[in-house]
Amino acid sequence: QVQLVESGGGLVQAGGSLRLSCTASGRTFSTYAMGWFRQAPGKAREFVAALDWSGGSTYYAASAKGRFTISRDNAKNTLFLQMISLKPEDTAVYYCAARDLGGWRLYTTQDDYAYWGQGTQVTVSS
Repeated sequence: QVQLVESGGGLVQAGGSLRLSCTASGRTFSTYAMGWFRQAPGKAREFVAALDWSGGSTYYAASAKGRFTISRDNAKNTLFLQMISLKPEDTAVYYCAARDLGGWRLYTTQDDYAYWGQGTQVTVSS
């Protein structure tokens, strides 16, 4: 089993940047496929970005493409989400998720992931 802890959220003005981190426990982080999701108030949780075990393949939701970058440091058991040009509609709780033995595939639905962090709040003011 793996435990995930997100950090890096906060309040930022529109057009600003934030980098979220997700630190994983356990010794097999490098075998996990990873993803970021977000949930805005009153809305369903939605996919943001996905990354394979190596970090070599990525996939983004249309809303994130060109502004967000997902990456990982397997030596530090950490997943990142670099966000630039933030908009008020990016305001949400951001969650990282992990899938063991993910291989080379990219996973974009919540049911694909077995492990979730507690979330970190991102608020973008206009």
